[in-house]
Amino acid sequence: MMMMMVMMMMMVVVMVMRMMVMMVMVMVMRMVGGVAVLAIASWTIAEKHTYIAVLTTTTYATTAYLLLLAGLLSLPAALLACCAIHRENKCYLLTYTFLLLVVFLLEAATGVLAYLYEEQVMSELGHTLQDTFKSLYMLDTGATRAIDSMQEEFHCCGAKSYSDWSGSAWVVGGAAQNNTVPDSCCKTPSPLCGVRDHPSNIWYNGCIHRLEVVLANHLLVLGAAGCGLCVIQLLGIVLACCLYLKLRRVHDFGHGRAECVPYKSCDPAY
Repeated sequence: MMMMMVMMMMMVVVMVMRMMVMMVMVMVMRMVGGVAVLAIASWTIAEKHTYIAVLTTTTYATTAYLLLLAGLLSLPAALLACCAIHRENKCYLLTYTFLLLVVFLLEAATGVLAYLYEEQVMSELGHTLQDTFKSLYMLDTGATRAIDSMQEEFHCCGAKSYSDWSGSAWVVGGAAQNNTVPDSCCKTPSPLCGVRDHPSNIWYNGCIHRLEVVLANHLLVLGAAGCGLCVIQLLGIVLACCLYLKLRRVHDFGHGRAECVPYKSCDPAY
């Protein structure tokens, strides 16, 4: 009977060690994934954050910030996993599992939001971008900066075409002075270059199509990153739960340090 218990104990210990090795491998993958998520989210926020001012909803910004939060939580979760494996501590393991679950939900939400908004962004821009150009230019600092940046980067003028500016509040209100279009519409931007709207001087095509493509591509990257890394988080959750159960079995046999308080084998009350 004693021999059988010893053999069972050895089998459980071997299984726990294998589980720990797998958890270490997943943890390394998670750290790499966390760094990748941080890089993607930071790139999205830094490169295209300006264009958020011309969007009527906050879905695009929310998607990027959710992914950024998931990446930030991944790093302390990985450190907690190291402590849990090193100390064989069930409390650390449960906390790590909870963090993984939070990161999993954040990344899943990012993926769902990105794919849903990708289908809606074209419709939103088609209904609102022209009005934004006409009503907010030079009246809203964020929108003005976004429009000028967009027209210079995309080599475009107006939302749908350069003629959008003729009916804008900026022109109608007299703030444009002699300009027919903003200087950012010019092929070679310079002060007051927007006075002449000849095709040799300004871009005639609108910005809406290029903006649609850029936002759709960014949302595709965010959605792929969120959904793809969910798989790693799910694998981590399963392994953490399995390791927790194995540590409980080891504790039941009177070995290991699986409790929140270190186990003392000389305690007669055990």
